[in-house]
Amino acid sequence: MKETYQKWYSPTLGRDIEMLVIGHWGYPILLFPTSMGRYYQNKEFGLTDSVRGFVDAGKIKLYLIDGIDEDSWYAKHLPPAVRAHNHAVYDRFLNDELVPSIRREANVDKIAVAGCSFGGYHALNFAFKHPDKVAYMISMSGAFDIRSFVEGHHDDTVYFNNPVDFIHNEEAWKFHHMKIVLGTSEWDICLDANIQMSNLLKNKGISHWLDIRGWDKHDWPLWNRMFPEYVSQMGL
Repeated sequence: MKETYQKWYSPTLGRDIEMLVIGHWGYPILLFPTSMGRYYQNKEFGLTDSVRGFVDAGKIKLYLIDGIDEDSWYAKHLPPAVRAHNHAVYDRFLNDELVPSIRREANVDKIAVAGCSFGGYHALNFAFKHPDKVAYMISMSGAFDIRSFVEGHHDDTVYFNNPVDFIHNEEAWKFHHMKIVLGTSEWDICLDANIQMSNLLKNKGISHWLDIRGWDKHDWPLWNRMFPEYVSQMGL
């Protein structure tokens, strides 16, 4: 698989950002790392290799972006309001800089987003905030309630980055084009979070696939089996 390392200065973030692009052509999938993971994490733990056939065939192209969790939701040394603000800046970077660039490069109107564990939060949060830019959302063992990271603090920034809150007031028609996958398992520590999100979507009339696997733990072997199956369902 062709790999291209990229590093550039983001004016939105005010810092350098790194990304690994895997593939020569294909439908773009923006892949988020897990909690405080780096851009290369999904490669190191085999997630990218699990879809090698799709990449080599030119069906998909993977964009492994860096996260800033250590400066946002996981930054316990910062006040909760600052953590939320920093994540909002990251979201602006994605929406204003990265995703438009990917769309231009791939010549598509909408992209796919995916992630495991906390990467599943990032994928779903971005997709639900910006449904006009996302056609496929794949969350594997994600958790979607950010309130445990802000110690009781609440403001508009927290609200609009907490999917279990803001989805209540969204209009279902905005998501009718989107294929939404919530992957989890019976032994997944995030099982309840996925059932809760599924119920919220069901109540809104938003179509999705809640895939509950058997006795698999919240870990890479589960996600490496899930991902190629979910990609195969994209109909590329």
